[in-house]
Amino acid sequence: MKFQGKLFIWLSLFVLVMAVVYGVWSKEPAGTTALFMTFGLCIMIGYYLAFTAKRVDAMAQDDKEAEVSDEAGEVGFFAPHSWQPLSLAVGGALAFMGVVFGWWLLYFSLPVILVGLFGWVFEFYRGENQNQ
Repeated sequence: MKFQGKLFIWLSLFVLVMAVVYGVWSKEPAGTTALFMTFGLCIMIGYYLAFTAKRVDAMAQDDKEAEVSDEAGEVGFFAPHSWQPLSLAVGGALAFMGVVFGWWLLYFSLPVILVGLFGWVFEFYRGENQNQ
């Protein structure tokens, strides 16, 4: 994690310099604002990763002598299958179509989004994937 933190901090410094150069050279406010916002996001991620790296054990990527196999093992738990993202996608598509066709479409998309969201959050509390 130390490496990723340093990488994002250096990236944020590069983006800051490029934002200043771009802003002075082009005098275009939208791109300059986007670059300054990118700087802010990069510095937040870099700070978080550098701060978190102090609290966790060193990983294989922080060791210059490490092998690829040093990080082998279980990565984490992932859901085997779920229909809830499809429900969220349909609800989100309806919501965005509501912006185009009329705000009344949000009345139909909000229940679909809520069903998908609550279903995804609580899918391991009921049914065949229930934790014992």
